[in-house]
Amino acid sequence: MRLMLALALFLLTAGLAAAGQQTMVVGYIGQQRKPALPLGPLDEAAGDDGLQGARLGIADDDSTGRFVGQKFRLEERILKPTEAPDDAVRQFANAGIAFVVADLDAGQLLQASAAPGAERMILFNSRAPDDELRQQECRKNVLHTIPSRAMLADGLAQYLVWKRWLHWFLLVGPHKQDQAMAAAFRRAAARFGAQITTDQPWTFRPANGRADTGHVTLQSEIPAVTQVGDYDVLVVADEADEFGAYLEGRTAAPRSIAGTQGLVATGWSPVNEEWGATQLQDRFHKQAGRWMLPSDYAAWLAVRSVGEAATRLNSLDAISIGKYLRGEAFLLAGFKGQGLSFRPWDGQMRQPVLIAGPRVLVSSSPQPGFLHQRTPLDTLGIDREESTCSF
Repeated sequence: MRLMLALALFLLTAGLAAAGQQTMVVGYIGQQRKPALPLGPLDEAAGDDGLQGARLGIADDDSTGRFVGQKFRLEERILKPTEAPDDAVRQFANAGIAFVVADLDAGQLLQASAAPGAERMILFNSRAPDDELRQQECRKNVLHTIPSRAMLADGLAQYLVWKRWLHWFLLVGPHKQDQAMAAAFRRAAARFGAQITTDQPWTFRPANGRADTGHVTLQSEIPAVTQVGDYDVLVVADEADEFGAYLEGRTAAPRSIAGTQGLVATGWSPVNEEWGATQLQDRFHKQAGRWMLPSDYAAWLAVRSVGEAATRLNSLDAISIGKYLRGEAFLLAGFKGQGLSFRPWDGQMRQPVLIAGPRVLVSSSPQPGFLHQRTPLDTLGIDREESTCSF
């Protein structure tokens, strides 16, 4: 009898929720990207990274929202390599879509934020780590769920300083993004008391490590490139992923590799199983057939932020949700052990930075002892007092 009553009550509740359901449509703008060349046989190219995270986020929003009569749907637009985002933004604006995951590089993100109709939206930057987007190029209608380079560098620096690995050999790749990451490492070293004893560009072009006898060239040349003075750790800035993976086990001195390869600072890693992350990883793998990447996680955070705000407010009103997202009351559970929120001065999401090895999670920053007057999370990245962002 009790079971029948409980079932009847459940069906009645579900029926009432369905009768009063409203739908929130979240936009997604991605772009076609040329897949990176694999360095080894275990590398797998993911042509849908970012998009799969947004899809999981909308499924989670829809699952939670049904209890308060809310439905969520993702509207997807994928840009061709040379296509501007203006038309996609215009289409979303005409459809009344107020929240858009902008899985775009920095230049296209700025273009999207200035497109007609974008002034009525909040764009979530889930791809571009550029510090300029949180500084002189910040935009009032942009929130950032991907960590900035400054956040990643600070997270790694805190761990290295906590380990007392204070003397760094910084090896910098030739590309613009490598230079930007190196600048973030230099800032972090000065900020937390480390010393860069050698700051050197990478100029050697190794043979393909997968070619026959490719390891022979690497084994003889890399020791010559890394024959420098003493240091505690080799910090590599190779966002293009052209040479950093070749360094482990081949340097002149037996030292750890950290930075963009080796021991990495990242917003998310497939090896994270702590703070309940296993269930997120498993759900994602079941959906996508691969493990969650940082771009997936950032897109998931963006979509979940909208759903969390809508559920807490019990409203799909875009203006109310936008204010709530930027307010002090907003907190999002992100499987990192702390509630995540957006900084009011630059729109960056506060979040721990994972310190991960190739197969296991090593640590998470902020590290013990790095204190802040508001929250230790604000020890990562550009703080309010040093921000040049002006909305």
